[in-house]
Amino acid sequence: MRSQEVEFQSEGVTVRGDLLLPEGDGPHPVVVMAGGWCYVKELRQPQYAEEFVRRGFAALIFDYRTIGASDGAPRQHLDPWAQIEDYRNAITYLETRSDIDAGRVGVWGISYSGGHVLVLGAVDPRVKVIVSNVPVIDGHRNMWRVHGTDRFRKLQDAILEDRRKRFETGEYGYITMSGTPAGPDADLATWPLDEVKAVFEELKRTQAPRHEHRSTIASVELLMQYNAAPYAERIVHKPTMMIVANEDDITLWDVETRVFDSIPSNAKRLVVLPSTSHMTLYSDLTALDLAAKAAGGWFSEHLAAPPTVPGMIAEFAAR
Repeated sequence: MRSQEVEFQSEGVTVRGDLLLPEGDGPHPVVVMAGGWCYVKELRQPQYAEEFVRRGFAALIFDYRTIGASDGAPRQHLDPWAQIEDYRNAITYLETRSDIDAGRVGVWGISYSGGHVLVLGAVDPRVKVIVSNVPVIDGHRNMWRVHGTDRFRKLQDAILEDRRKRFETGEYGYITMSGTPAGPDADLATWPLDEVKAVFEELKRTQAPRHEHRSTIASVELLMQYNAAPYAERIVHKPTMMIVANEDDITLWDVETRVFDSIPSNAKRLVVLPSTSHMTLYSDLTALDLAAKAAGGWFSEHLAAPPTVPGMIAEFAAR
């Protein structure tokens, strides 16, 4: 496996990533990858990419603007629509490379980006295959469920207060990504769970030193306006895999499976990881390996060779 540091422009901002290439001159089919809330490209994603490269795919893992190795300000500002635009500009960059087959582009996402790739599949015709891992679907419902009523009200108050301060000063306020939710006066966090904090602190220590465990408060406001569900209903003719953890109470397995059912594609597959929570996919390499192999198998089945019209007609007739 060969690795190249690459960069491209996304709405005037320099975005940086790592392009992993299999043996041979290509052109190679490619999987475009980015992470979830406050992720940097070194955080677990290379382990998925290794599985894809082993199967003959190139893999581009990039940091969104304002995060990690990429430029952009304010730092740690997570705008989901800007992140989706970064994915689309990553694909445009790959179209300029002779070693990449621009007709065979797959997208992979996890958690927040698990929702992004559903949007991408609906709006960008260059995306041929989708793998969505434990996706965030409806940000408002997600925040309400993980915070509970009282803390959700405090979160809404904090968002409104930050908006007013930002109007007066032009400065962005910040909120920690996760933390201990115990007690009525505990500090607010976007994902108020001890397990999230513990896992990400370990990943920062061992593999992702660029990770910052915070975001702008405005990022949370944007999260609460985010909903990938209507886009899933527009994925008519693209092979789509959704990987769900059966004990996921962070990005909500029940919401995920309902959205999967709404995808009208005749080529879709739901993979349910048994005895697995959202954070198990980061802390337990066995669960990660199962998810990576499932995704790799899906790309091998649907992206390894370009689809032909006769083949698509035959597949439809067989169904």
